[in-house]
Amino acid sequence: MKKTNFSAFGTLIIIFFFWGFVASSNDILIPVFKKTLSLKQDQAQLISVAFYIAYTVGSLIYFILSAILKRDLLKLLGYRNGLAIGLLISAIGTLLFIPAANEASFPLLLSGLFIVGVGFSLQQIAANPLAINMGDPATGNLRLSLAGGVNNVGTTIGPVLVSLAIFGSHASSETTLQLSAVKVPYLVLGAAFILAAVFFKLSKVPDRLEQEGQKQTPEVSMLSVLRKPQVWLAMVAIFVYVGVEVSTASNLPEFMKQKLGTQEHQIAPYVSLFWASLMIGRWSSAAGAFGVADELKQKLSLLLPFLAFGIFLLVNFLAGHSVEPFYPYLFIILVLMLADAFTGGNPVRQLVVYSSLGAVALLTGILGSGLVSVFAFISVGLFCSTLWPCIFSLGIAGLNEKTNVASSLMIMMIMGGGFISQGQAALGNISFIGIQGSYWVGVLCFAYLIFFAVTVNRGLKKAGILL
Repeated sequence: MKKTNFSAFGTLIIIFFFWGFVASSNDILIPVFKKTLSLKQDQAQLISVAFYIAYTVGSLIYFILSAILKRDLLKLLGYRNGLAIGLLISAIGTLLFIPAANEASFPLLLSGLFIVGVGFSLQQIAANPLAINMGDPATGNLRLSLAGGVNNVGTTIGPVLVSLAIFGSHASSETTLQLSAVKVPYLVLGAAFILAAVFFKLSKVPDRLEQEGQKQTPEVSMLSVLRKPQVWLAMVAIFVYVGVEVSTASNLPEFMKQKLGTQEHQIAPYVSLFWASLMIGRWSSAAGAFGVADELKQKLSLLLPFLAFGIFLLVNFLAGHSVEPFYPYLFIILVLMLADAFTGGNPVRQLVVYSSLGAVALLTGILGSGLVSVFAFISVGLFCSTLWPCIFSLGIAGLNEKTNVASSLMIMMIMGGGFISQGQAALGNISFIGIQGSYWVGVLCFAYLIFFAVTVNRGLKKAGILL
């Protein structure tokens, strides 16, 4: 049993906060730019496409540079330098928010988000395998859940702060062109990227993975990794998982506008709750990552979800939003806690059970109406909460020196967040399907995740790898 280095791990998970802040803030930018620039829903979803396709481009750049240098880029640079360079690239992207906000320029906004995403891709390639391997690999998915919980502090705060920057106050009744205010939170974020880059450069985060063996040429590694079914099945799983997560949230404002008459300035608390739901689920599962006694772990599993929900309520209360309408959501959180107790932190069981609950939540939203549908769609965040680390753990299990290549291949598939969200938006524009019916896309995504968990688990067992 390898003990977790919580000092270095605590430093590493800072970076997860940044990813969450930007990703969730996109869901506020989509309806605002849609209205101010008179865009269709699928056109506005180009915000998601630009941001998430950047992960694919960043991963391809990683492969190309590794091929030119004839050595894995992270092994050459070291993980600390890789994280620092990724942060600096993202900082450059935030600079484009100045002209994009001042001129209400959609192309500049897309360009800025794209560059931020390219930086994030390098950070993701380095950070995910580090989080899994900074302790006992058997609990790697739980550490990644803990890191994801920090990510979702950013996703909870991001929509609220960006909404306040644009609208000034929740009481505003008009979506006026105060887009110039968008540059303030993003420039602050850019400065934080630069400070974090320096911090990581000087930190004690490991510079390489202990199990990394002899050097391989990138071409041989990539081909050998792609021959492994667990990897390409995991690539598809990452594509559909990020797709259902992002599309559910990014199409929620349009659903609420069409079906409930909700205005753009009223959306932020609901978007915030979706992303806070991921925090709630990840904090619930993360109790097992601390290596504490079973009794204390059980207490933490009961406490942490409510603490996470309390953070959501506090953030929105301080922002001036009414939080009473969200109290019934506690009953759905109890469902999650029962599911977490049943799965016991096992990545295969979590994938099957949580994906099944996610599909049920989407079906409830499709067949229901009003706030019942809204809360059903939002609860997808709860059941998506631990799927990323579960997929990642299954995808890199037993790969040893091939871990970096497998990681970058899976990071490449984050583009599913853009393509599936835009595809769902395009379906929503078809009259006989509509925005509510378009959520059937997510049901199909969850069905694949169940297939992935069962299939890969069977293959790993045959190879003598138990999770």
